[in-house]
Amino acid sequence: MKDTQIYELVKKEEKRQKEGIELIPSENYASEHVRKVLSSYFVNKYSEGYPKKRYYGGNENVDSVELIAIDRAKKLFKVPFANVQPYSGSPANLAVCLATCEPGATLMGLALTAGGHLTHGHTVSATGIYYKSVQYGLKKEGVYKKQDLFDYAEIRRLAVENRPKLIWVGATAYPLRYDYKKFAEIADEVGAFLAADIAHVAGLIAGGVHPSPVPHVHIVTTTTHKTLRGPRGAMILVTAKGLKKDPELGDKINKAIFPGLQGGPHDNQTAAIAVALYEANQPSFKKYSAQIVKNSKALAETLMKGGLKLVGGGSENHLLLVNLASVLGVGSGIFAQKALDMVGLTMNKNTVPDETASPFYPSGIRMGTPASTTRGMKEKEMKFIGGKILEVIELLKRYRLPTKKEERKEYISRFEKEMSGNPEIKRIRNEVKKLALRFPIP
Repeated sequence: MKDTQIYELVKKEEKRQKEGIELIPSENYASEHVRKVLSSYFVNKYSEGYPKKRYYGGNENVDSVELIAIDRAKKLFKVPFANVQPYSGSPANLAVCLATCEPGATLMGLALTAGGHLTHGHTVSATGIYYKSVQYGLKKEGVYKKQDLFDYAEIRRLAVENRPKLIWVGATAYPLRYDYKKFAEIADEVGAFLAADIAHVAGLIAGGVHPSPVPHVHIVTTTTHKTLRGPRGAMILVTAKGLKKDPELGDKINKAIFPGLQGGPHDNQTAAIAVALYEANQPSFKKYSAQIVKNSKALAETLMKGGLKLVGGGSENHLLLVNLASVLGVGSGIFAQKALDMVGLTMNKNTVPDETASPFYPSGIRMGTPASTTRGMKEKEMKFIGGKILEVIELLKRYRLPTKKEERKEYISRFEKEMSGNPEIKRIRNEVKKLALRFPIP
């Protein structure tokens, strides 16, 4: 017996992925080998606890898999400790808070509107509800120039004033490199743990095209499905500096994950992470990582030549953040996301550093090159994609988000209807589809 309803949706999703181009920077294509292990017999096992210390029998193979994954993570990122059990990035980050902070303690992180992540202390996250959160932003001037956008004097002032137990460095929408050393100087001055969330750039670090935070921070967290190109999962790493600050930090991390936050690990996920780490250690992965950055720069240059404003004046990693306010008005990200989705260019609406609208109707769009690079696309294809994005943006210039909230739903619905029937949208869709089909997904 086959569930035809779900299988039909699987076929539709396969078609969507093959005929479109994925530009969401946090998405990628796992290899055939990763996917095969992910749906292996390990999906059937329950393994509460850690290797050699389980609460169930029959875990000899699971223990071997997890130990291999841990060993590969330690070698790839050059750290003495790794936990590969987090279900995803959010519980991994919460576990770090649990391991280093008492409830109500102060932590610091980059504000959401400045490109930070929810789990770095935003008010709606558990990290902002159960801890006192102090949020730092970016420089107020020169946000659209190619320069380090962090205001270290202001970050230091906040740290000295609030004496946080934990400081986060890392983001979900920051297009430039990080100066981990400067953050470390601030954290060390106030005695705080410094945690680097490298979820977005882990693959670039593994590939040697992005600086590693390991020499400077105490803890590193990462997801495994973005630039690392593995299954959806996460890891927590403790550095030599972290163990020097607290020799029990690894044990505290383990206890925070289990029994603090999670039950038994997803053994099939652990096995797939191990495979992804193996692949990330191959010479071909270094070439892949380098091409991600080349593609990101080519796409950024194309968009800027077309008159769009990019945060940071371009891109130094895998990600681009575009402010559309000057060409489409405040809150226009939703129009761009929907119209670009119609032509098969998938990306997401996003807040920008000087945002005046809400996260539901932000003024920017966020895009990236990991998935398209996995398919084999290079600079030539990025210039083509950038050109199509500019054509779509041009079609949107007659639309503006209503200032009255009660008018927005009807206006957007009318916009979608008009766009879906626009012959130019259909033309661009066919051109994007033709390109996409030339580059198979894994």
